[in-house]
Amino acid sequence: MAQTAAHEMFARDQASQQLGMELVSAGDGAAVVRMTVTDSMVNGHGMTHGGFVFALADTAFACACNSRGPVTVAAGADVTFLRPTAAGDRLEAQARERSTSGRSGIYDVTVTRDGDVVAEFRGRSRMINPGRPQ
Repeated sequence: MAQTAAHEMFARDQASQQLGMELVSAGDGAAVVRMTVTDSMVNGHGMTHGGFVFALADTAFACACNSRGPVTVAAGADVTFLRPTAAGDRLEAQARERSTSGRSGIYDVTVTRDGDVVAEFRGRSRMINPGRPQ
């Protein structure tokens, strides 16, 4: 897939990179981001802290909604955790545009581990500079 505004945005995203996230693909309202859970991402129950799963989904959401160019930010998001994960697990977040209207959009992100769904995320986006590319 060709380089998009999302690739440029991700190249500047120190937070996601510091967590070991990798942008696999982005374009046409969709994105795939991967991350391996490290020991420092595990909570007191021995499971991946939900905030890290949310961060992975949020990064995929950001890449999907910025894949066309206008600067777009989150207006809100919700996550449902379905299965626990642990250190060493490789997570993949697949984001896709569901609907857009004017400057607003809705995106769904499915987070998986080895093909099993571990979380579902819905993000709401808002373009802040619709006439100007990133």
